[in-house]
Amino acid sequence: MKSDIQKVRNIGISAHIDSGKTTITERVLYYTKRIHAIHDVKGKDGVGATMDSMELEKERGITIASAATFCQWQGHDINIIDTPGHVDFTIEVERSLRVLDGAVLVLCAVGGVQSQSVTVDQQMKRYKVPCIAFINKCDRSGANPSRVIGQLKEKLGHNAVAMQIPIGLEADLEGVADLAAMKAIYFDGDKGEDIRIEEIPEELLPEALEKREELIDAASMFSDELMEAALEEAVTEELLISAIRKGTLTRELTPVFMGSAYKNKGVQPLLDGVTRLLPCPSDVENRALDPENDEAEVILTANPEDPMVALAFKLEDGQYGQLTYIRVYQGTLSKGATVINARTRKKVRIGRVARMHASQMEEIDNIPAGYIGALFGIDCASGDTFVSPRTNLTMTSMYVPEPVISLAIVPKDNKAEINMSKALTRFTKEDPTFKTYVSEETGDTVISGMGELHLEVYVERMRREYDAPVTTGMPRVAYRETITKRAEFNYTHKKQTGGAGQFGRVAGYIEPCTEGDFTFENKVTGGSIPTQFIPACEKSFKGCLKKGSKMEFPVTGVKIVINDGASHAVDSSEMAFKAAARGAFREGYAKAGPVIHEPIMKVVVETPTEFQGSVMGSLNQRRGMIVGSQDEGPMCVIEAQVPLSEMFGYSTVLRSLTQGKAQFTMEFSGYKQVPKTVEEELIRKAAEEKKNVA
Repeated sequence: MKSDIQKVRNIGISAHIDSGKTTITERVLYYTKRIHAIHDVKGKDGVGATMDSMELEKERGITIASAATFCQWQGHDINIIDTPGHVDFTIEVERSLRVLDGAVLVLCAVGGVQSQSVTVDQQMKRYKVPCIAFINKCDRSGANPSRVIGQLKEKLGHNAVAMQIPIGLEADLEGVADLAAMKAIYFDGDKGEDIRIEEIPEELLPEALEKREELIDAASMFSDELMEAALEEAVTEELLISAIRKGTLTRELTPVFMGSAYKNKGVQPLLDGVTRLLPCPSDVENRALDPENDEAEVILTANPEDPMVALAFKLEDGQYGQLTYIRVYQGTLSKGATVINARTRKKVRIGRVARMHASQMEEIDNIPAGYIGALFGIDCASGDTFVSPRTNLTMTSMYVPEPVISLAIVPKDNKAEINMSKALTRFTKEDPTFKTYVSEETGDTVISGMGELHLEVYVERMRREYDAPVTTGMPRVAYRETITKRAEFNYTHKKQTGGAGQFGRVAGYIEPCTEGDFTFENKVTGGSIPTQFIPACEKSFKGCLKKGSKMEFPVTGVKIVINDGASHAVDSSEMAFKAAARGAFREGYAKAGPVIHEPIMKVVVETPTEFQGSVMGSLNQRRGMIVGSQDEGPMCVIEAQVPLSEMFGYSTVLRSLTQGKAQFTMEFSGYKQVPKTVEEELIRKAAEEKKNVA
């Protein structure tokens, strides 16, 4: 790969669901001659867009996994990552933005700033990624680009400024007027590939001049030269563009482009905007940590000659084994080189190096600093840093949100079980937000993720890619049993079956205990139970705690004291006293007022203030107890304690209540007694299950 780092752009295309990210990428690839035919996301030809290479993506018309590609535009190398819009696949956006230098924030001319636009914008802020905005779908009825620019300022706090104005709108969209060059751009030909540049139409001139003034005002804050030129009315296009670039790189200015990707209008000027306004790898300050020097920050150079530092940001299981997407920050990663995995300190030999184009690849010899590529057959985890030998640096890891929803899955048969475990191993390695474990108490395999769509897609992928059909069910809640009062027991176990029999008597009491799950006390005096049989009694009591006699849930918070008993010189044995203790426990437990406890979760919901009432209402409906709420600017944070059994499916409910703008976290808080009505319902369900099994 020949490389002039000034001419490299690593960009991501991210936006709300259905804003047209994949369609824009498809047009970009067509105009840069990477592909020779355009296919649409939900096209009638059944081919689907280039970047949506997974069968499921073509069927549903959504992007599930981010896909990388590269193209060339006017002497610049552009690496593009097309990211999903659904909040369920948020890790894909997160890890893409972690390695990109710039981004294109796509907005719908009708929908404007939507919920996921807010999330994507927060992710860009987190990694300080400079961006330009593109208002797509200007051909739709109701399109209003100036309203969208207003929302960019109000809702996202961007200093947004128009670079263009549309010539015609909705069905009459003909082209765009470029405010920097003061020219009208039209897109002719079947696919809009022939660009025609003319003077701006008379009727649009007053608006164009007014908007150009606004653009110069905004840009002159970043350049004294431009300010002077503006006073003398001698502003050149070059001067204006260089000032806008300065503002864009510091994230203090967001240039806004517009058009309609589907109607092939406005994509080429957007590409010009990417090459002229977004940073090259050397414009961005990337930092690594030095573990030997108390994790001090080290600024990386984008020099291909320096020691190599690269980050593996995404793993994929391809047909040739594990494919590792990698971004090189410093130095050059060459085929056949030996590098060190900074996490494990193990040496790794680089076999094949490739450049990705969606699901296809092109083998290359090396990846220089500033580029994104892929490696084959290397065993590593997502987020690992690779360095040259004798270099010890590590990149900061990316932010991984905690899973919020779980499902229990059961394989159909033995073959499906083997394939399911293969699939789960692969998915958990590839996706840090997808977790799986086997519940100790219920024996279910439980999968957790970012939302119902997220888990639904993985269940579907298990069936298609691994031939592992599974049935899904609500994960069972880990209920507990405990007692509410003190009760006495006095149980005699005797059995006579010819020869030596069995005899043992155990007496004492059972009471609630606040410290720990189980406490045992021996107060037997005068040897009424011989000392050697006491441990057998304790062990037997402990064994009874695994299943309470009320509903067979584990028992907690119990103290058992034995103070009397009787034994027989011949017939008493460990076995006899174990049986006596079991009987004594059942007798005492039944009289001690057993109740069922359920896990209570601490739930924190962060929502825009306008939805505060409906969010509180939804928590109250779920037997939640609001602990407190506080306003933090336009957002409001509500803290509540809600039973886990009521939280299934809450993420979907919360999204529909708040237009997808709220998010919540939950963690285990403690156990509380279930209300009588819920207890009756549980007993009824358990009885039904038993009947069905029988």
